[in-house]
Amino acid sequence: MTRSNNNRRSVYITAVGLLVISLGAVFVVRSFGSEAGADGFLGGGSQSCDDPTQVSLSTTPELQSSLESAAKSLATKGGDDGTPCLQFTISAAPSAKVAQDLAANSDNRPDLWIPDSSLWVAQADDGQNVPTVAVQSIASSPLVLVGRNTNFADTSSWLRAFGAAQPALLDPLSTSPGALALLAIQSERQRTSASDGQVAGVIVPLAQRLGSMAKPYTDPTALFGRADQDGSTVVVPASEQSFVKYQEDHPDAQLKARVPATGTLSLDYPIVVTAKSDAEQAAEAAKVLAAELLTDGSSQARDAAGFRDALFSPLTAGRGVGDITQLTKPNGETIDKTLLNWTRLSLSTHSLAVIDISGSMGEKAGTKTRMQLTVEAATGGLALFPNSASLGLWTFSTKIGKDGADYKELVPIAPLSDRQRKKIVDNLKIQHPVVGGGTGLYDTAIAAVRAVRNDYNPAAVNTVLLFTDGQGNQDDPGSLTLDQAIRALEALRDPARPVRIIALGFGPDANADELRRLVAATGGQSYVARNPADLQQVFIDALQSR
Repeated sequence: MTRSNNNRRSVYITAVGLLVISLGAVFVVRSFGSEAGADGFLGGGSQSCDDPTQVSLSTTPELQSSLESAAKSLATKGGDDGTPCLQFTISAAPSAKVAQDLAANSDNRPDLWIPDSSLWVAQADDGQNVPTVAVQSIASSPLVLVGRNTNFADTSSWLRAFGAAQPALLDPLSTSPGALALLAIQSERQRTSASDGQVAGVIVPLAQRLGSMAKPYTDPTALFGRADQDGSTVVVPASEQSFVKYQEDHPDAQLKARVPATGTLSLDYPIVVTAKSDAEQAAEAAKVLAAELLTDGSSQARDAAGFRDALFSPLTAGRGVGDITQLTKPNGETIDKTLLNWTRLSLSTHSLAVIDISGSMGEKAGTKTRMQLTVEAATGGLALFPNSASLGLWTFSTKIGKDGADYKELVPIAPLSDRQRKKIVDNLKIQHPVVGGGTGLYDTAIAAVRAVRNDYNPAAVNTVLLFTDGQGNQDDPGSLTLDQAIRALEALRDPARPVRIIALGFGPDANADELRRLVAATGGQSYVARNPADLQQVFIDALQSR
């Protein structure tokens, strides 16, 4: 423990519970006042409160006022009836920022930290001083969906609620409500049995849309304002506490809060020991503060601020959403996987779509031709890309291009402005299968990778999206063999400038093993839809694998 430092970095809180230490915490306070502990840290009667032990604490702005009141009460009691002499210096900052500073082994670290969620604790490990949780929770606030009544078309699950509305998600990489919303979709799968494809169908376009924003959402109040506008279709996953406070400040707001039928996750506000030295003493100070927060006065202040207790008891006066069902709390592996997946999906895209227009694309698949189904899938897939993505378009079949090339360049890669989208859609709509045309797959794949490399964007995922219903170059005499094509693609690989092929094969003639071997040379993935009608879902799966 050290003397308080006014320049210590501040911290933010918003997490999952309130203090389950009732009798234990009371015991801690009493034992500090015993004769046996009189000379130790936090010792009781003989310690002079003219020189209290200094404790620096970093917390979230929402909880700062309640903590300062509790700390002031402790300071007033110091030295009386065995109450230890403590002086807390409390600051506030976002949990993600504090976790980042701690992981970077910053010198500006507090003795204690109250993040808004325990999910940030593992992110704060600097490899030397592993943060430990001294108190599991001093408050809680369940994750809720906030919006106008008309926008709650389906709240049977988080996934369906997201799919039926326009979710405005707080940044999952820097806010707990954003991260918990994604984790709720994963946690509820134990109850809904939602498939990977169903989850991807909602998360992929959401990540592409929100991930492209220059400045992600971090302020729930601003989003509530958008959701409350006439005609708004926005729903906002946020803490119950932030919603309750917004209602108090905006009594005329038309917003309601809902919890999906599957249940919810909650912000839990643990007290974490982050001191580099005297960790045991810091943990004792945490428990003393937690015990003070259990007193009647502190409990009333907590409830008035919109926070629940650690047992998730409903707020008084009918505020909030009442009784809730808790989803299973995700483990560290699930948290890491979910956030990593979001990071990957939300990266900007720099891609070239390459469409097979060989003769076999004219064959029927139900009531439509393979060509028609491909154009529909590609056009629908275009809607998944935000305006910040860049996309170009080629077609391929034997000898259709300049100087007898097996590919034709139609639309150069460029950002997806309205004009660029129109160019791509207009060109897709006029495509027809080349009667008697062969596939010419290998030469096209190599040329497409070269083209993307020549126009490489280091700030994006660079890919070739390859749509085909055929097999390699078996109908292109004199062209490369599969082994030769693989060697050529391997020679083009550059770990510093990777360009991956994402191949989408469809129909009975698509050779899954051939596509797998071809794209593996670029570190890519291949997908085969035996029923061309499934191509739209395969396209979503392909985007998810970027």
